[in-house]
Amino acid sequence: MAASVDAIVTAGLRPDLFPHRDVLSLNRRALLIVLAVLVLIGFGLRVPSLSAEGLSEDELNKLQAVADYREHGLTSANGEHPFLMKGLEIGSLVAADKWNTVSWLGGRRQISPEAALRLPGTVFGALTAILICLLASELFGVEIGLIAAALWTFDPSAIGFSRIAKEDTFLLFFFLLANYFWLRGQRAAESVPNRSPERFYWASAAAFGAMMASKYLPQLLAVSACYYFVFQGMSQTRWRLGKIRLLKFYALMGVVFVILNPPILFPATWHQMRMFAGQKLVGHDGYEFMGKLYSHKLTDWLQGIPWYFYHVFLLVKLPVLTVVGFLVGLPLLIRRKTGDGRYFLIVWMFLWMMTFSIGGGKFTRYFTTVLPAVVITAALGIQFAGRHLGRLLSRTLNAQWPERYLTATLSLVVVAGALSASRYAAPHFRLYTNALGGGMAKAGYYFPHDEFYDASIQKLMSAIALRAAPGTKVASETPGLAEYYAQRAGRQDLVFVHLSDPNALPQLRVGDFVIAARGRRYFSNEAVVAALQQSGPATFSVSLGAVPSADVYQLDQTSLAAVVNSVRSLAPPTQNFPGAGNSENY
Repeated sequence: MAASVDAIVTAGLRPDLFPHRDVLSLNRRALLIVLAVLVLIGFGLRVPSLSAEGLSEDELNKLQAVADYREHGLTSANGEHPFLMKGLEIGSLVAADKWNTVSWLGGRRQISPEAALRLPGTVFGALTAILICLLASELFGVEIGLIAAALWTFDPSAIGFSRIAKEDTFLLFFFLLANYFWLRGQRAAESVPNRSPERFYWASAAAFGAMMASKYLPQLLAVSACYYFVFQGMSQTRWRLGKIRLLKFYALMGVVFVILNPPILFPATWHQMRMFAGQKLVGHDGYEFMGKLYSHKLTDWLQGIPWYFYHVFLLVKLPVLTVVGFLVGLPLLIRRKTGDGRYFLIVWMFLWMMTFSIGGGKFTRYFTTVLPAVVITAALGIQFAGRHLGRLLSRTLNAQWPERYLTATLSLVVVAGALSASRYAAPHFRLYTNALGGGMAKAGYYFPHDEFYDASIQKLMSAIALRAAPGTKVASETPGLAEYYAQRAGRQDLVFVHLSDPNALPQLRVGDFVIAARGRRYFSNEAVVAALQQSGPATFSVSLGAVPSADVYQLDQTSLAAVVNSVRSLAPPTQNFPGAGNSENY
């Protein structure tokens, strides 16, 4: 894509949109080997210790939905989210159950529910490196594609996002697959002699259908549509689908969507989706960002979590050299020399930022769907810096080797920096914080909800189960999750209440437990937790790796009085306290 879209060649045809795709002297077999190695390494980084962290409340909802499907067939359980990921999780959990019960595998290692539930995400996360390479190669050439794929493979945030059972990893996979075919269709339509692009259009439509069956985020369709219409005003373009093919395109996308998401046909699913869209399934009233609480409703817009939330994430959660590469590459997107591929990245990042930055409700995992654009831009910056410095050194040293090898060397250094960051952060990749953000001393400070993500509930419930008397009450912000792990610890007798429930807290007694977990601080529990902290030290604390993640208080007379007094100082108790409903997040 070295030539600009408005250039006209003497034959009256548009220039080749993809002149860089063979920039590396890699044959197809060598490229396949490199990509296979990246996928294997990526999977090797993602799959170990999948059960090192307990389930989050969101993941427990998925596990319970899968159990409901297995017992009753397809239902509207967890219907506010599409079926595709849960279908893959059913297969993973069934396979794990069979593995755990096969008698002839003596001494085999048992597969935990946590690992089985998260395994499909690790597979798709590792395979995403191939799609990033293919997509970037279509836009900027194989060299950029390989650098970007390697940065994705070793990035701690990319690894961490694919190690949780949430839809974003699957959404991204099919978004990239659809746009790869979309761009291949463009190249086929513009080729001379013309090749039929229709097979790529239909493959793209099917992938878009799978994308929508992964997560209801139609806004991402606008990225491809806007990029397409960038070229439609030009008389020279041959890339035109026409009305009939567009209708077929959307029809095929709809058919694939229904096939991969059959619960969409149930009226109860639509009821769940209306409840979700109306924010009636969001059970908490805030989100902690950089030590401050913010309103967390999507419709709070700029009055909610600050617009620069994701900008901070990019600066402090990616390896420093990747951040530098991105900052170098970003200005290159406005240079004509970068080629037409820059339009796709510009549209992608701009529309993503408009979609996610102005809404009041934000989670770091949403960054998954723009992270490939970031690493591709970083790859552009790395290539530019390598070539520029290589030419300078070649002229200075009067030698050819700097210009020939410096880009590869610089790429290896940046990729090695990402690998080092991931090895340092493992297995708690979401806690990784780079030097710009203060290093691991600041882990858990910027985005505690998403960094801790209930990962310590399993560990602390095991400790409570050993200490608690029969019938003891446990107050937390995730009572359903706490109950799940108490039952796994053999304590079905424990009683669980919501920490934000002003009706339940006055009924606590000496000997009951209160869990103050990092990442679960809300407007509705802030006074209670502060009163507990002032009443004395926690009974015990737990950590996620080396980072403190939760304090547990077994109530005595002093701490009980602090809790009761803090509740009385609030507004009169109501039946509709924050968190009373299903606390499934966006």
